[in-house]
Amino acid sequence: MQRKLFAAALLALAALAAPAAQALNVLACEPEWEALANELGGDKVKASSATNALQDPHRVEARPGLIARTRNADLLVCSGLELEAGWLPVLVQQSGNGKIAPGQPGHFEAGSFVPRLDVPSRLDRSEGDVHAAGNPHIQQDPHNIALVAAALSKRLAELDPADAAYFQARLKDFTARWSAAMLRWEKQAAPLRGVAVVEHHKNMEYLLHWLGMHQVGTLEPKPGVEPSAAHLAELLNQLQRQPAKLVLRAAYQDPRASQWLSERARIPAVVVPFTVGADEQSKNLFALFDATVQRLTEAAK
Repeated sequence: MQRKLFAAALLALAALAAPAAQALNVLACEPEWEALANELGGDKVKASSATNALQDPHRVEARPGLIARTRNADLLVCSGLELEAGWLPVLVQQSGNGKIAPGQPGHFEAGSFVPRLDVPSRLDRSEGDVHAAGNPHIQQDPHNIALVAAALSKRLAELDPADAAYFQARLKDFTARWSAAMLRWEKQAAPLRGVAVVEHHKNMEYLLHWLGMHQVGTLEPKPGVEPSAAHLAELLNQLQRQPAKLVLRAAYQDPRASQWLSERARIPAVVVPFTVGADEQSKNLFALFDATVQRLTEAAK
């Protein structure tokens, strides 16, 4: 009996002495993917974002602190579709982290798992910042979030097989809550179907497609080209013939052009959070869409 008790005590001590499993270090390119990694990974992941909600995700500086975080990442989660083409390849190269290089299990591009909008039939760089693989701002449609969640959960399990069941359980829970939330958002947003809008940059296409809204103009004369006085005046004239009900911009974009058009065309200017953390309301993925739908429906009344 004493031997059994002694053996049990030794096993208990060994369990206490054994190092705890280390959480997967996830570096997201954008805040929405950091939030999704936390939803799916719980305490089995340690996630952070390379950008914040008030940064333009097209343009990021590879500072030493960011290079260090990239060097230590087990998994890189990005939108892809060339959104980060101007800074991510340099960042990965400078980090020297082969685990997260393109083609490796530690490299995850969310845009690979969703239907793409705005895929150009021909590529002409004179048309501005055109993405050859399609519009990369996929996080604006919650159906895309659901598709990415399933793929990301599978990737987490591949990198950490010991916790595969844990990731699957969290995906099941997230999917149930997300599906219920989508039904609620779509019911609330039903009055938006058919509403015409002007947007700052062509980054709201997935949101508009989801809600049945449509764009009649952009503040930028070409994607990535800053609004000019001449273009804004032309757009104002166009709205006399083809009215819009709202002018939209993402939280990270300069408000001056949308305010100018809002005042002269007498239509509301709406700031769409665009991603997690843009304001006090948008603290997680659920709150992001709560705030987005609320602002659009209230402005369109």
